[in-house]
Amino acid sequence: MTSTENIRTQTPVRRLGDVVFSNAATFAGVSILATLALVAAFLIAESIPAFTGVEIAAAKNGFWAYVGPFVFGTVFASTIALLIATPLAVGIALYISHFANRRFSQVLGYAVDLLAAVPSVVYGLWGILVLAPFLTPSYRWLNDNLGWIPFFSGTVSATGRTMLTVSIVLAIMVLPIMAALIREIFLQTPRLYEEAALALGATRWEMIKMAVIPFGLPGIISAAMLGLGRALGETMAVAMVLSPSAVIGFAVLTSTNPNTIAANIALQFPEAGGNYVNLLMATGLVLFAITMLVNLGARWVINSRKEFSGAN
Repeated sequence: MTSTENIRTQTPVRRLGDVVFSNAATFAGVSILATLALVAAFLIAESIPAFTGVEIAAAKNGFWAYVGPFVFGTVFASTIALLIATPLAVGIALYISHFANRRFSQVLGYAVDLLAAVPSVVYGLWGILVLAPFLTPSYRWLNDNLGWIPFFSGTVSATGRTMLTVSIVLAIMVLPIMAALIREIFLQTPRLYEEAALALGATRWEMIKMAVIPFGLPGIISAAMLGLGRALGETMAVAMVLSPSAVIGFAVLTSTNPNTIAANIALQFPEAGGNYVNLLMATGLVLFAITMLVNLGARWVINSRKEFSGAN
């Protein structure tokens, strides 16, 4: 056996630092899965009375009739927020990464990151005291001129505490996280791609359209799903701004609005008792399942597109 073959057959020596780091990383990964499993098991165990036909005064027509309006309100508000926040996040990320000068882009990046640290209760207070009164005249204009559209129909709320106001607040709340993530993805675009597009005669916008956005598309999807996940679970801002009702409706300017699961739990849990606690736990389990499905769907979209593989 030659010396080269002898070296190849030898088992590599693992240093103490490698062993510690490997075990710590493994423990961290397993702990995430264990925590997720424990949360799911807790919710399922506490939700059993709500699914087994136990009579609960708050759910006279059954569990799904009770939770239906809350599921609708949760998905509806989060979807509107995502539609508002996604193009803004992409525009902010593009401006910081490819248009602003270096010094101003750093300042703007820090400002965007700081917005993510603002507590949700502050956003809720701002939504009630500033945004809602400010938008009320615009709501009346939309109702007068576009009232034939179901979204803008009905009697406009005099206070401005509507589903559209909540969605705008949610969009502003998820915007910093989305913009920061998309910005970092855009900054990772290979310089060779950008220079090749410019060398072929492309303008800056054409270069962004051909090189930057295709490379950053998985990051945009991931950021959108991350923002959607936060919007789905947001509690205080929704509970403070929205005037909720147990209804299902698409009008976003009226005072009759569907509530969200998280806000309903926050408002009802302090005074809940007996089987009503189990009912609220069951609605939390539904929210948990919705969040899981959203994240699994995002991962499926990314994995199903071969062109995304370079940014995974």
